Amino acid sequence: MSEQEKPLLIKRYASRRLYNTETSDYVTLEDIAVFIRDGREVQIIDLKTGDDLTRQYLLQIIAEHESRGENVLPVNVLNDLVRSYMLPGGGMMPQFLQSSFEMLRESQSKMMENMSAMNPMSQMPGFEAMQAQQQAFLKAMTGGLSGNWSGPDKEEQPATEPKEDLDEIKKQLAELQQKLSKLN
Repeated sequence: MSEQEKPLLIKRYASRRLYNTETSDYVTLEDIAVFIRDGREVQIIDLKTGDDLTRQYLLQIIAEHESRGENVLPVNVLNDLVRSYMLPGGGMMPQFLQSSFEMLRESQSKMMENMSAMNPMSQMPGFEAMQAQQQAFLKAMTGGLSGNWSGPDKEEQPATEPKEDLDEIKKQLAELQQKLSKLN
């Protein structure tokens, strides 16, 4: 199993500090949220008891984002989740949510494929830059809920700084506008 496929092991000490076993340093909940947005699975283990605390900390990350006004879960969905705990047969909810997110990821992935395969604009110069910009936009809008949620893979991302990427996109857009103005 490759490093990216293995969950990143985070140990929680008795002091409640979280320790990244790969980098040998302490991390915060926000650091863990960044790992997850970047597509990395995490596993949080209590060092003393060996208990898996991952679910508890993931819920805490969601609660903190919701409390800061970054609302992803509408109140009616939260109400339904609470109700699902109270109803007999509520055990179906996890499978339903997992299937729903898988369908959403697949639909988003197919949309990105269709954007390049069926679009006659894909032959235009600068189309790749525009597509990369749209993928980044979709990733920002969806919050990168999982490693394959949206946006280019790590291997596909250029090793340049974001400012350089933006400058390159602006340059390609200007070239595209010049070519379009010559056609008019």
